[in-house]
Amino acid sequence: MQQLDGAAVGIDRLQALALVNHGHFTTMRVDGGRVRGLSRHLERLVRDCRTVFDAELDVDAVRGFVRAAIADEDESVVVRVTVFDPALGLQRPGGDAAPRVLVSPRGVAPSADAPLRLRTTRYQRDLPAVKHTGLFGALHERRRAQRAGFDDAVFVDATGRLSEGPTWNLGFVDGGRLVWPEADALPGVTMSLLSEAHDGLVTRRPVSASDLPGMEAAFATNAGGGVRAVAAIDDVTWDPAHPAIGLLRDAYASIAGEPLIEAPRILPA
Repeated sequence: MQQLDGAAVGIDRLQALALVNHGHFTTMRVDGGRVRGLSRHLERLVRDCRTVFDAELDVDAVRGFVRAAIADEDESVVVRVTVFDPALGLQRPGGDAAPRVLVSPRGVAPSADAPLRLRTTRYQRDLPAVKHTGLFGALHERRRAQRAGFDDAVFVDATGRLSEGPTWNLGFVDGGRLVWPEADALPGVTMSLLSEAHDGLVTRRPVSASDLPGMEAAFATNAGGGVRAVAAIDDVTWDPAHPAIGLLRDAYASIAGEPLIEAPRILPA
């Protein structure tokens, strides 16, 4: 059940989020009360709350809000946690903030295993290091790509470097190395977890269109879908069944989730 600060919420309480759209969020998958990278999702919320609102966020309260919102949900559920302040309007967004926490659960979608065909587009999100609610530009580029016959867009910055997709990070495999494009992009939770779980070298370096033919494989990552193969970027293609993709999926699946309910602290006698 969608809840605001742990209580049921009507549509009237969400008008500011819909009309002003000033806030930030994280999306996580909960399986049996556990979340891969939970501490990193919470760290993101705290960091982004300081950036967007100059305010601190109570992570213990956020944990409690998530638990309350998914109490009647299935064993596995995708949860979006959005932080916003309905009192900050269009005219005075610079006021002192008192951020609220909206928790929106949804069912886990069927596995999206179909490889992605991507079209490059010149675009960069505002404040790319923040997972904010300003999605118009990113979704507009996704729509344009889909209308042109592709599955999604992948962003290219002003210097020609590939950065990220609208709602996912982009990665490559090159000579057994895991390569993340060096560019202004969201530091993804799944991206960081996969980097640690990967049994091999991990590097960040600039990747331009001219580098694509030399890559062995390409993939997209986010918390909802894990690792998804990329079959093509523009006219450069890869084998979506490349063994490296399977190894990355296995590595991600091996990551243990963190419990939403912390273990009780046992004090020394």
